[in-house]
Amino acid sequence: MSRIHIPAAIPAVLGALLACSAAGPAHGRTPSPAIAAAIADPARPDADRVRDANRKPAEVLAFAGIRPGMIVAELGSGGGYYTRILARAVGSRGKVFAIVTAAQAARPNGLKTLDAIALAYPNVVVVTVSDYAHATLPAKADLFWTTENYHDFHNGPTADIAGLDRAVFGNLKAGGIFYVEDHSAAPGAGLAATSTLHRMDEDVAKSELRSAGFRLEAEGASLHNVGDDRSASNSETGHFNTDRFMLRMRR
Repeated sequence: MSRIHIPAAIPAVLGALLACSAAGPAHGRTPSPAIAAAIADPARPDADRVRDANRKPAEVLAFAGIRPGMIVAELGSGGGYYTRILARAVGSRGKVFAIVTAAQAARPNGLKTLDAIALAYPNVVVVTVSDYAHATLPAKADLFWTTENYHDFHNGPTADIAGLDRAVFGNLKAGGIFYVEDHSAAPGAGLAATSTLHRMDEDVAKSELRSAGFRLEAEGASLHNVGDDRSASNSETGHFNTDRFMLRMRR
């Protein structure tokens, strides 16, 4: 198990994925064999596989630009759905830093899931930081990753989204990527939606990220759901039935 505390059936799956990509992968990026193998990983929990239809991990990883050998830093790992996939996709030459705040680690069994994943995937390193806004990684990352969490980073009495975005920028290599995916709020919803609906106004997210120094390189359409009018909370809609935006932000 690796943990760091920093104070303050593959061919068949690949064929299916390539068939899907022929219908229009995000910005022409075809899921690689490494991505296909990661999703076919037999160690993935069955509960995660059930979510694949809505979460579309092959298209998402291809859009973000995940490749073997990368250092990926994940914010908000949750139950590890993407932690496991990322670990397999970057391979033994790569690394996944699963970043946890001290407050998250202090919860009952706060590190139980990630510690178990780190045991199963030796290239996963659990990094505990005082808070996201003051995070410093053991090594600069090629890519930061957060899915369905960016809105939550705005909530709570100590939330510091500007500090978080600056910390991500500072912990990325030159030219690195911040991949941000979240539940879409209606245009003009503003920051109120982050706590009331647990959704994110995409235009606000873009503005915040640009203020930290990022430039928008691409937007993905794979997770859009025109059937979601974005008026209900993401829990009422079903976390992975919402309309979701995908941003690839370049340092």
